[in-house]
Amino acid sequence: MSECNHDCSSCGENCPSRQMKPEDFLEKPHDLSQIRKVIGVVSGKGGVGKSLVTSLLAVLLRRREYNVAIMDADITGPSIPRIFGLKEMATANQLGLLPVETKTGIKAMSVNLLLEDETMPVVWRGPVIAGTVKQFWTDVIWGDVDFMFVDMPPGTGDVPLTVFQSIPVDGIIVVASPQELVSMIVEKAVRMAETMNVPILGLVENMSYAICPDCGKKLEIFGESHIEETAQKYGLPVLAKVPFASSIAKGCDKGAVELFEGEWMDHAADVVEALLK
Repeated sequence: MSECNHDCSSCGENCPSRQMKPEDFLEKPHDLSQIRKVIGVVSGKGGVGKSLVTSLLAVLLRRREYNVAIMDADITGPSIPRIFGLKEMATANQLGLLPVETKTGIKAMSVNLLLEDETMPVVWRGPVIAGTVKQFWTDVIWGDVDFMFVDMPPGTGDVPLTVFQSIPVDGIIVVASPQELVSMIVEKAVRMAETMNVPILGLVENMSYAICPDCGKKLEIFGESHIEETAQKYGLPVLAKVPFASSIAKGCDKGAVELFEGEWMDHAADVVEALLK
């Protein structure tokens, strides 16, 4: 057998690379971390509200008295600290990094919690960014966690690949908006999840509609929703339709997302909770 040069055409059946299974790439979390379920929140494009959906799910599961954590894997566009009003920097001891806790006790780690100035851009190449996400899993002392939500960057690049290969993800939630191109966006995320053998829990449509403050009529600002057709095409459930709501926007801007009121994400939280039960 010739020496392996990473070209599978030159390898025999006994080549170690051919025999490796997906689970062989998984990294162990920190020795002081016990994480039961990991849920990724993804989308094929940016600006659809992954961080919002991540935050709302974390808040709802925390209200149900579970131990909840958020890993902000969007290294170049982190927003979790701002949404939760986190001002203090993450600290470390001789054993590892310590996550910052929100007002209600949700543990969070984000690159913005490691920077003295949150407006400082992270100008790193892909491998460095992916390595940072992996370290959030291996080097952070998460402690006892029932549900960890991973807020992914958009697309199907280095970070989602690193997360799916390195972290035992129990399921993903795909976030989209009610536009014509939603089918293409969802298909990208769905196909990547299938390639990486990660279960898809369902779809969440953000910015689904708005309620007129004068007449109470439901307004479809982006036009008619196509989320049901898309979900049916791929055999996936629609977990939630989140409207434009000034209360949500104001809460996120003020770092007070934990005070939000609304039932839009309750079913999605039920589906996530069922993973543990």
